Amino acid sequence: MTTASYENAATAALPSSAPRILQQMLALVDFEDAARRGIPRPIFGYINGGSETNASLHDNRAVWDELQFIPKSLVDTGDRGLKTTLMGTQYDLPFGIPPMGGTAMACADGDVALARAAVRNNIPMVVSGAALTSLERIKQEGKTAWFQAYLPGDDNVIKAQVSRVEKAGYDTLVVTVDVQVLANRENNVRTGFSTPLRPSLRLAWDMAIRPRWCLSMLKHTLTHGMPHFENMGPRVPMISALNREAGRRDRLSWQHIDMIRKMWKGKLVLKGILDPQDAARARDAGVDGVMVSNHGGRQLDGAVSPLRMLPGVKANAGNMAVMMDSGIRRGTDVLKALALGADFVFVGRPFLYAISIGAEHGAQHVINLLRSELMTDMALIGVNSPKEMKPELLLDLRAYNWQTAGVKNNQ
Repeated sequence: MTTASYENAATAALPSSAPRILQQMLALVDFEDAARRGIPRPIFGYINGGSETNASLHDNRAVWDELQFIPKSLVDTGDRGLKTTLMGTQYDLPFGIPPMGGTAMACADGDVALARAAVRNNIPMVVSGAALTSLERIKQEGKTAWFQAYLPGDDNVIKAQVSRVEKAGYDTLVVTVDVQVLANRENNVRTGFSTPLRPSLRLAWDMAIRPRWCLSMLKHTLTHGMPHFENMGPRVPMISALNREAGRRDRLSWQHIDMIRKMWKGKLVLKGILDPQDAARARDAGVDGVMVSNHGGRQLDGAVSPLRMLPGVKANAGNMAVMMDSGIRRGTDVLKALALGADFVFVGRPFLYAISIGAEHGAQHVINLLRSELMTDMALIGVNSPKEMKPELLLDLRAYNWQTAGVKNNQ
């Protein structure tokens, strides 16, 4: 397939049943403003914001601009493709959908929409422990689904959760390690988000001017009942306060990871690793993969951006798979991460924005856009597959010495 055949391929692939607004979404960044208009202010603020000053959130995007490509010329890229093997499983694309709590607040049955899109495109979708849909139902809908757990430092709770995930048929368990306590998310207060949402005139107005969102939520509630937090121990209605600190996650430690490794026969991934020494510790514990992540800038404000730590984590990973998330918005971002050592990447917020305006069609459109960009970008860089991305194809603007390179800077 020629490069020319990919021009506008993502938009052209939209079926007639898809919302017309998706025709205007030419890149992942386009979904954000549409979502802002389509869902109530508190919920958008919860999805969109980081913590405290948003320093990590902002650097997660800024870091990509510090790297530029050094394309290879006259390379035959006519047979390029995107298939990627991760922890022994071949996927059709080098990116997947990470765990995102409260997905069903952005879109009624949003977890199922993401799971179905992931299956259709043969990519992994990680079910959040904070999902409003049961992990059993999502697994039935999505054969490529992994499960992510928020675990306390309590042996009995851990054993019960791991047993439930195993019984549901999951083959990959992702343990989040960077949510020892809830962060100081001032943006939630400013936008009026709380659990449960507190009735107010502002909230009533926010919902009233978004009738499509309100009607879809009402229809889903009448069909499936009141949403509940389904996967964090006792079933708790969304309209009740959820004590996410129950069980003391701040007591979770390496000894619990060792215990989980002995119990869990499937693939085990630790999410939230930034320190290369922690990657080495995970490797020695028999972990199958790590996800380099600062939780999308939603936990420790000022935590280093994952891309900056990726090479160091890769150097200590041994045979572990190295994945990353946070701030990915373009196909070029995916390729930069792969060049610096990632075996796979996960793209978060754009999927939430997309399903809020287009449900399953929105999720599919995000996948189509990234697929199209990646095929174009690989041809322009001069590579035929994701595994051909290497550090020598990148230039770090912070470290580049023009004189050493033999280039005279006349400015």
